[in-house]
Amino acid sequence: MAIPIENIYFLLCYAWNKLDEKERVDVSIDDKTELLDLFAKVLITSSKLLLKRGIDKSYIDHQEEISGIKGKIEISQTLKGNLLFKQKTVCTYDDFSANIITNQILVSTIYRLTRTKGIDPILKMELAKLQKMLLGVDLIEIKGSHFKQIKLNRNNRFYGFVMNVCHLIFQSTLPSEEKGKYKFSDFTRDEKKMNQLFEAFIRNFYRIEQRKFNTVKKEIIKWQFQEDDIESHQYLPQMETDISLENEEKKIIIDAKYYKETMTVNYDKERIRSSNLYQLFSYLLNQQDGSEKTKMATGILLYPTIERDYDLDFKYDNHKIQIRTVNLDTNWKNISTRLKEIINV
Repeated sequence: MAIPIENIYFLLCYAWNKLDEKERVDVSIDDKTELLDLFAKVLITSSKLLLKRGIDKSYIDHQEEISGIKGKIEISQTLKGNLLFKQKTVCTYDDFSANIITNQILVSTIYRLTRTKGIDPILKMELAKLQKMLLGVDLIEIKGSHFKQIKLNRNNRFYGFVMNVCHLIFQSTLPSEEKGKYKFSDFTRDEKKMNQLFEAFIRNFYRIEQRKFNTVKKEIIKWQFQEDDIESHQYLPQMETDISLENEEKKIIIDAKYYKETMTVNYDKERIRSSNLYQLFSYLLNQQDGSEKTKMATGILLYPTIERDYDLDFKYDNHKIQIRTVNLDTNWKNISTRLKEIINV
């Protein structure tokens, strides 16, 4: 499914819940822009904004052997090394520095992009200039665990957007056969990753762009089974919706599914994917708690498409069951309008 680069960027910004930062990071995109170059442009523009605002600094603890005294003397280590005879001590002191994990991830990601095959030469030069502007920040071998060490607050919250970009670049660039070089892996070709992105995008879009439903969330639904013994319950799979929208009067359950082909084809006939339908049907039956809105809840299977739109309607008991698509190969205004129309039930 070939989704325009600009729309991929919109999907990411919604999924990350970083629309404010997206407006600040004005990136020029055209039909010729490649996904790797998009990442580079976003990183360059957002990094320049960071430098203009002033990069984050913090106090870092150091412990080293020095001449004289600085900070706190580590007596036992100083005596153990017989350093006093050399007029030296082991001291622990803190230093206000930019050499912190967020900046290390940033400079290392910039370096990683300059070593990635296929990047636009002009963007590569801009990245190299940026790296020089971050002198004093160590290059590190980035690991997934580094992103868990990031701590954001009101003063450095813009780093959240930059770190999302860095994390995506880290996941999308792999070491190549050539030592010290990387190759780009287009995540849009990975159905599993795109499914996660599409689901997060839809959920955050409805959180931000509509006011009809005051609750938009993932919802855990309990099976309405009776067990003969307590142990049986632990073997039941957990049911969790992708998106549940709710107000005092209405409830909608949306299951967002990403496939390269919207429908399956059986004997030259298009069919709804049966597993998706069973799953949505199970949600609707088991979420009922006796209230009117759960008895009347609507279930929607929502798929992306780049060609034909589907609007299929069914009914079971008091439940509307709908199959809907949103065309991601169109301008953003059309996408937004379509998504709002889908929940106007």
